Amino acid sequence: MLGGQSLGFSRVSSPSVSPWLFGGKQPAPSVLLTPHVDSPDCELTGSTRSYTFKVDEDDDSEHILALSMVCLTDGAKDECNVVEVVGRNRQNQEIAVPVANLKLSCQPTLSLDNFQLQPPVTFHLKSGSGPVHLSGRHQISKEAPSEEEESAEEEEEELIPVMPAKKQRRRQ
Repeated sequence: MLGGQSLGFSRVSSPSVSPWLFGGKQPAPSVLLTPHVDSPDCELTGSTRSYTFKVDEDDDSEHILALSMVCLTDGAKDECNVVEVVGRNRQNQEIAVPVANLKLSCQPTLSLDNFQLQPPVTFHLKSGSGPVHLSGRHQISKEAPSEEEESAEEEEEELIPVMPAKKQRRRQ
């Protein structure tokens, strides 16, 4: 949720992760994916030209934003609408990449085949007045506890407090 709006990227679990464009890294093999679905949508217009998708920096999870579709919606003019993605590369430098050039009469929609980005990322309507609808999913992965951590936790749960033994009197 950013700027009081939710972005229409649903969170899903998927073990396959392709290389990142903006400085991301492949998750370690010991990764659990947490499924969760968000349904609101993101739309860029002449009055709302940019939208930034961020995640909580204190969150230890790894976040992936997979952009699947960009399309013009009702009310779009027959003009070029260029959508660019602004993010950071591995050297932490800002980089802007155009991902779609839509025109109502020739290409009103474009499939981006789950184009994967690592938040924070900004979608910007560089030219045109839109409205342009963006859809995709937000995938969250959390590190799985190691086997040692799991067995230590199980041992802690299984331990029963030991009470001091009562002294017994010897019978003679």
